[in-house]
Amino acid sequence: ARLDGTGGRDAALCIGEEQPKNCFTELQVLKGHFDIVRFLVQIDDFRLASAGDDGMVLVWNVETGERLVELRGHTQQITAMTSYTFIRGGKPHTGLITASSDRTLSVSSCSVGCMICSCLLVLSGVDVWLSGGNELCVWSRDFQLQCKSVHHRDAGITAMVELPRNYIAAAMDKEIVIFKLNLSEVEMSVLAIRHLADHQDTIRALISINDGLFASGSHNGELILWDAVDWTIQAYEFILWEEQAGDAQPEIRVGQQKQTDMSIQHLATDGELVVAAVGSGLYVYNAVMKTVVAYRKIAHDSDVLHTMLLDNGQVMSCSEDGSVRIWELQDLPLPAEPAPSGFFGMFGTFGRSGKQTGAPMKKLLDISGLRSLELIGDLIGHSGAVQMFASFGEKGLVTCSADHLLIAWKDGERESQLRSLALFQKLEEMQGL
Repeated sequence: ARLDGTGGRDAALCIGEEQPKNCFTELQVLKGHFDIVRFLVQIDDFRLASAGDDGMVLVWNVETGERLVELRGHTQQITAMTSYTFIRGGKPHTGLITASSDRTLSVSSCSVGCMICSCLLVLSGVDVWLSGGNELCVWSRDFQLQCKSVHHRDAGITAMVELPRNYIAAAMDKEIVIFKLNLSEVEMSVLAIRHLADHQDTIRALISINDGLFASGSHNGELILWDAVDWTIQAYEFILWEEQAGDAQPEIRVGQQKQTDMSIQHLATDGELVVAAVGSGLYVYNAVMKTVVAYRKIAHDSDVLHTMLLDNGQVMSCSEDGSVRIWELQDLPLPAEPAPSGFFGMFGTFGRSGKQTGAPMKKLLDISGLRSLELIGDLIGHSGAVQMFASFGEKGLVTCSADHLLIAWKDGERESQLRSLALFQKLEEMQGL
């Protein structure tokens, strides 16, 4: 059963043992926010920060569920949050950067005015960070504005990824704009040098796969893999879900289908595989081999909002329907048996001309080596849309939701062993007295 949100923060509840491959059999409810919680950022092995529409940033101890810090630097909803590392006293420390609808950027108690910011990016190996919105702004670690781009268009920057050689890829409506960051000691500057206009609809997701590739996903189901150095298209996937058996039409045409069924809301990667949240379904693609790995047209009852590849190769997803699900990649049954309903895809390595003229259609059921996504865990605890999650390995998983709650999902067997160990240690101490 779903939680109604009335349980205390320290309540540990059992969700049953009917899912043998799902270790998350214990949960802990973390209460503190009073509006939708949209962002989670891992600080270290034990701590994470949460933020959302109430304008607050709360820092938690994942193992104990204790609320460690409460920051109230914003007066309106938080629109982006990220972490950064700085050196103090010769030791590395982690700080948080937040952006808000109140037109301020904040690092802990330090804040500065800016345009409304929709995304943040901390560059690796460079002592600056970026904010995106109507402008791309470059900031020093002490919050001094170094330079900014100049745009003469309505569309703002909604996502950014770092590319080699101090280049930045930024999503702006249907385009990806490549910016060159000049880090000269004399004068720092940022300049738009290339516009990649290969998407036919608004870009919803942008992600760096590895040093050589990045990917973008659009509202109409286009997934494009780009070379991170010369920005050419390495693979193009146009995701069209296949019609159910018994439908009158043999194929789905774009105009006959709801765009939300195809919209790519989120992308996740482990450096080789890419998982796309496509409407209420999931799609797994091997970016190195340029092949489809697995797909599931209906993974949740509503749109999938966030995905992740776990260290053990499993896939995790969360949805507007309030559920969090764990999937396992499994070999398909023998060819004589029917495979799950999937989609038609146009795939391969195409340039802009190849995409516009239309590549040949092919059923995914004919692809050799195709695997299936099998549900092995269903985490039911939230009563509102689950916005995202953060994994702490064996310490557990934390989810945030529109129900104002965070839930720390734990390995029930491990937690039981830890409690037993702590009890034995306490008994030994008492006997020693």
